[in-house]
Amino acid sequence: MKSRNLAYKVLFDIEKNQNYSNMAINKHFKDCNLDSRDRGFATEIVYGVVENKIYLDYIIDKLSKIKTNKLNIKVKILLRMGIYQILFLDSVSDYAAVNETVNLVKKLDNRSSGFVNAVLRNVIRQKDTIKEVKIKDTVDNLSTKYSYDKWIIRNWISHFGREFTEDLLEANSEKPSLYLRINTLKTTREELIKLLEEQEVNCEKVPFLEEAIKVSNLKNIENNELYKKGFFTVQDVSSMLAAKVLNPKEDSQVLDVCSAPGGKTTHIATLMNNTGHVVSRDIYEHKIKLIQSSVRRLGLKNVDVELFDATKLDKESVDKFDYVLADVPCSGLGIIRRKPEIKYKQKEEVKDLPKLQKDILQNASKYVKVGGTLVYSTCTVQDNENIEIVESFLQSNKRFEFDKIENINIDLENEEKGYIKIYPNVHGMDGFFIAKLKRVR
Repeated sequence: MKSRNLAYKVLFDIEKNQNYSNMAINKHFKDCNLDSRDRGFATEIVYGVVENKIYLDYIIDKLSKIKTNKLNIKVKILLRMGIYQILFLDSVSDYAAVNETVNLVKKLDNRSSGFVNAVLRNVIRQKDTIKEVKIKDTVDNLSTKYSYDKWIIRNWISHFGREFTEDLLEANSEKPSLYLRINTLKTTREELIKLLEEQEVNCEKVPFLEEAIKVSNLKNIENNELYKKGFFTVQDVSSMLAAKVLNPKEDSQVLDVCSAPGGKTTHIATLMNNTGHVVSRDIYEHKIKLIQSSVRRLGLKNVDVELFDATKLDKESVDKFDYVLADVPCSGLGIIRRKPEIKYKQKEEVKDLPKLQKDILQNASKYVKVGGTLVYSTCTVQDNENIEIVESFLQSNKRFEFDKIENINIDLENEEKGYIKIYPNVHGMDGFFIAKLKRVR
């Protein structure tokens, strides 16, 4: 009961306050005294309901006289939770799913307990027939089946075709792997694997990144002794590739213009073996503190963290840096597996991003010395935020050209040309775009 109650509180916060699931989980899990099994179950329900929201509402609308748009928010969330457990969780008996959900309803909105009980029992009775989405229109069908805002499905089908889109939707509904980046200033991959295996954590080397391991069964990371000592940091492999493409030499001057939460900054500083100088900037005060605490934990001495808006030009920094990274704000449509709410972003929310991205890239380019390297990256799969931004920049900036990417071997087709497109369904990791440019004059 306690874990379901916790899941309900998180889902209510997400629904009512438009909060991100990971932030809502951190907030509500902070002071709860549940063991890791119960926390895991609550987390499973939260992500499951968020990921399948449109589909769950479709099932409710099939079976309930009162449609979801008319339902009280509490009742709607509790119905979604109950139906998710019945249709998706083999570990929960149908009886327990109904019983526990109805008990929660009695506690939160007693008048609706009979209604919720009737709908959930109806789900069980028709379990074999109601699962299928029977909608003829392709966009509507996929939008309901995989729970996405329709504009995203429409956009992907027009860019990638139906087959690729369905593959991508399928890949995005898989559980993401957890990757750690070894802090090579404090330990080695072999040593960290040995120490983690002593804690019964399953580890697997990532073949194309010598500082990365894939782990499972690693719980409560922030309280882990090895994490506190700065032996590792959590970062997806796609994100690690940005620093590898930048490939900074020791004793260089590097600028990361949009660096929160600091994974790429600290990776760059580590690749440089604590030499040279990395300037790490972000626009938000609270994110600056986050980066600073990461820098301290990892024992980095070559990083300065500064509060600065990347859309403004810093005249002091013009022509000063050997390497500049512009990891720009984006729609996030490559990291849906980690932040499922991104599926429900409105078209309006993302329409101004290309202009912002162009402005940041334009400013970032001015900080690069002649012969220096500029890397542009995003965690989205949208061409209008990726290759189109870079090509448009290059058309109006003859001082820069694409620079061949070496030693990565992920997207062989494009690396020769100077960029990488990563898709979850093709490469099995977060969707990303990374372009490498050189200032030639």
